[in-house]
This record gives sequence, structure tokens and C-alpha cells, in this order.
Amino acid sequence: MEFGKFIVLICIFLIGGCDKTSSDVATEYDVIVIGAGTGATTAAIAAGRQGSKTLLINPIAWLGGMLSSAGVSAIDGNHEMPAGLWGELRSQLRRHYGGATALATGWVSHTQFEPKVVDSLLKNMTLLLPSLQIAYNSSWQSINRKGKLWEITYSDENGNGHKVLSKILIDGTDLGDVAADVGASFRLGMDSREDTGESIAPAKPNDIIQDLTYAAILKDYGKGSNNTIEKPLDYDPVEFNCSCIEYCDGDTDDVHPCAKMLSYAKLPNEKYLINWPRKGNDYYVNDVLLNDQERAIVYQKAKDKTMRFIYFIQDELGYDNLGIANDEYPSSDGLPLMPYHREGRRIKGQVFMTLPHITTPFDSDLYRTGIAVGDYPIDHHHLELPDAPEIDFPIVPSFNIPLGALLPKAIPNLIIAGKAMSVSNIVNGSSRLQPVIMQVGQAAGIIAALVIQDAMSTYNLDVRMVQLEILDQGGYLMPYWDVKPDHPFFVSIQKIGACGILKGVGEPYKWANRTWYYPGQKVERQELIDGLKPYFNEGFEFPKGPVTIAWMNQLLSINDNHTIWTSDLLSHIEESTITRGVASYVIDAVLNPFKENIDINGTLMVK
Repeated sequence: MEFGKFIVLICIFLIGGCDKTSSDVATEYDVIVIGAGTGATTAAIAAGRQGSKTLLINPIAWLGGMLSSAGVSAIDGNHEMPAGLWGELRSQLRRHYGGATALATGWVSHTQFEPKVVDSLLKNMTLLLPSLQIAYNSSWQSINRKGKLWEITYSDENGNGHKVLSKILIDGTDLGDVAADVGASFRLGMDSREDTGESIAPAKPNDIIQDLTYAAILKDYGKGSNNTIEKPLDYDPVEFNCSCIEYCDGDTDDVHPCAKMLSYAKLPNEKYLINWPRKGNDYYVNDVLLNDQERAIVYQKAKDKTMRFIYFIQDELGYDNLGIANDEYPSSDGLPLMPYHREGRRIKGQVFMTLPHITTPFDSDLYRTGIAVGDYPIDHHHLELPDAPEIDFPIVPSFNIPLGALLPKAIPNLIIAGKAMSVSNIVNGSSRLQPVIMQVGQAAGIIAALVIQDAMSTYNLDVRMVQLEILDQGGYLMPYWDVKPDHPFFVSIQKIGACGILKGVGEPYKWANRTWYYPGQKVERQELIDGLKPYFNEGFEFPKGPVTIAWMNQLLSINDNHTIWTSDLLSHIEESTITRGVASYVIDAVLNPFKENIDINGTLMVK
């Protein structure tokens, strides 16, 4: 018997097999995603669905990041724009609970759910993907370049060491840890107005980030039960003075009644998400540059504050019927598996998304490169650090995220799949929410897969190819509130909007902002001409007169044999009533301006 085979038999029969170590031959993947964030999960699913051999190295046992593992199970924003995997997950939640109204249990959100349900639904999605492998409870140790590949070593939940290679690396951490480790430049804290050009930004930069929260899920165990936890060390109810109006000896402006505070994020099955910013369980620490051991210490302090707040709710406010849910988290204290990070590093990307890209998006071309949409207002949590400069945040319309914000400068084939994308500190207040990060992760996975399939790199991406795949997967490129995915012209309007041929009108609106496309309004001739000029040769003479079927036929050289006007979608159109929606559909179908590629800045690359 050969000596090597003898050693193998010894390993199998005496110790159950020999552990692989980082010195063994590395396994190669197309895409490796690292992180526990929401975007890590959706990036891995998206890459897996494209058929790319994908590995997700996940430091915890759950999927979903802030949606589930951090317990922030009350969705902020995008109720009217169910884009991509966000819309898919919401549909599954509605089926699970029995409809949309079953999810509208609290007043802060239209969609609230038990975190464990999302973890289960996302895991079910991954089980359908043979090309996706997930290493749960695993931590990465090193990342290096090996030629054109990324070389990663990690330790699995059994302590075994692994070495793996990939063509594409995706950072799915909330704090941008992976990108920073491989040398990506980043911003941290509040930017200066000189750096961003945002007039409302502070005059000088600082390292202050938003408060984090260690959330909790409480459960109503019924009247007469007593679920009060042991009184925490250093507990003083004064810490939570004015968290709600019945316990407030100061200014009561904007202070909610205690019952309303608790119902803020009431979940199905008589559970309550505790994620309360005003004198609640927000906690300030800049943990970004701390090591793992130092982070563990400050996270325990954040947990301790949450436990004090729970005791306050139970003992001081009298809600002893509420206790930490015993059927949510597999943790010794019943709290979530990770903190809710609102902000960390923000990588310096190939483009930089600042406030004007939200407030006046059509003043630059970045909107053309959109890969995700959001409608949440700018919302920063700084109540736990009184020294933070006050910023008078403006109202904003809905917005999109430019593709280049996911791509770090100077580091090819690294993609950001989360809050660490290239946005300003102010923009982060809108871009950090769950539906946006789900879409950003999905886009990251799509980008990775297309780079592999078409032998490209993140430096020479076909932007339109990426966007077409996003549309094919139910995503949005443009944040048009009044054009839903079931609209017959949805895809055409998204494409024509991303070409800039017809533009939307933004409307700040409470906590769900809008941009209107007005698909049913008659198209204005001059706007259409101005938008189409780049797609015609210089000197081209546009037809005279109002926009009619005859006008469109002349513009697009549509002859009598063309079936466009006799199609089911357009057979009812009257000669003189060409709407913005109809114009979008016809121009897309006949001219196909989306075939003309753009660069990462949105500049049109026409002949």
C-alpha cells in the first residue's frame, strides 16, 4: 500500500478525516461574497441565479443582515417601488402571513414581520441554487491578490482552515471591512462641504457616524404574566426620560405616548421590535476602526443599554407582559445576532453620489446609470452624541443609485454590496435602508456574474448590459412612482427614462417621496425632440407640428407595413393622442436607443 493512501485511511478511521488547511490546494470560485449584511445575501443569490459558482462567507448563522439578523424587521421605504429581490421577498412575506394587511401591524411601516421568517425565506431561495455555497459561522483571515485572482483564507464553524480563489470579490459587510483590508480608499464620518459640494454639510469634516442600535424583539406573553428581566447593573430610569410622554418631566413636543412608542414597529404574532431613537436604545460608538475584540466590547455595551431599556419598559412603564421573544434568535440572551449599523466606511468609488444627485438628478448624467431606487428621506440618528453638528436636512424626491458607486477606485474586480458604497455622509441617510441595500446587493451579484460571463472587468463594464439584466429580474433603474411593474410600458419607460429622452418630475412627499413620469399625459413635442437629438445625426430635421401617429411614423421612418400600431398594446391609440407612455414604448421598440452604451459617468457614447 502506498504511504499516502495509508495516511488517508488513518485520517478516515481514526479521526474522522483530515481537516483541510490553508496550505492545501485552493478551491476556485467565480464569485466570493464576504459579510453578514443584507447586500451580502442578495449579492450571493443574484450571482448564484446567474449560474456563477459562488461562495458566501458569512460570519453568522442567518441570512438577511439588518432585515433579520439585526432585527430591523420593519421596512423603511419603497412601498410603492417593489424593485427586484425586495419585491420578490415582500410577495413571499405576504403569502406567508396571508396578505398585505397582515404585515401592516405597526405605524412606522407597511411591511413588518418576524426576523426568523425572513431568514427562512432567504435560505429557501438559496436552496434552489446549486451554484451557490454558503459557509455559515465562518470568518475570513486574509485576502490577497494572486495574479488576476483574489485569494482568501477563512475558518469555518468547526475551526477548519480553507483557502479559496475567485475572479470577483464582493464586500457584503456593513462597515466596508473587506474593501478597506484590500486597500480601498474610503470616507469616514461627516464630510466637509468643500469635499462634497453640499452646501448643508459641515464646514469641517469629522469622524462622527450615525448611532447604531442593538435591537430587540419582545413578545406579549399575555395579561398576568410577569416577564421582567433581572434589574441590569447601572440601571437608572432617568436614562430614558422622555422616551415617551407618560415618563417625561421635560419638553414634551414630539414625544409620543408610551403605547404608541411600543406599537411603532409592532410585528405579527404579538411581537414588538424595539428600535427606538428618542431616549431609547440607540447607542453611539465609532466602531469602524476597532478590531474584532474591541468591537465585541462596545457591542456588549450597546446590548446592555437595550437590556436597560427593556427593563424600563417592563418595570417603569408596567409592560411586564412583554418579554424577550423566546422563539426568534438562537442566542443566549435572546437578542439579535448582530447590531444594526446605520453607517460605516464609505468607499471612494468610480463615481461619488452626493446630495444634488438626489435633489436635482437631471443636472448631471449619473441618473442614466441607475441600478437601484429608493424613496426614503434623509434620516440621520445623532441623538446620542450631542456634539454632532446639526444639519438642516432638505426634503428630497425619490432617487436612484448610480452603478459606479458600487465600484471602488483603483481596485478592479471588487464590488460593494451594501452601505459602504460611494455616497456622501448626507446621502447615506437615505441610501442605507433595507430595500435599497437589497437592490444594491442584487446589482452587485449581477455585475459580478456578467463580468465573468463576458470576460470583462469592473473597469470596462457594459453599463446597459447590467441594466438590462436588472430589468429582466424585476428591478428598477429610474424611481418612477407612478409606473408600477405591471404597467404595460414599464420596461420601455424605465429604458427611455434612463436614456434621458423623457424625464420625470420629483416630489418630496412625507416619508415616501416620489418622482412622477406621467405616462398618461400627452407628450410635449419640444421635450421629446430635445431628448432625442443625441440619437440622430447632427442636422436631422424633426417633423413639424404636434406629436401624432403620423408624426411618430415620420420621425422613426415607420412604413405602412410596420405592425407597431396594430399591436394589442397600441391598437386603441387615437391619431392625435400620443402619451408619454406610448411615445416611450414606440421609441423603445423602433429606435431602441438603449442599445447605445454609456460610460460609468452616464455619458452617452453614440457614434
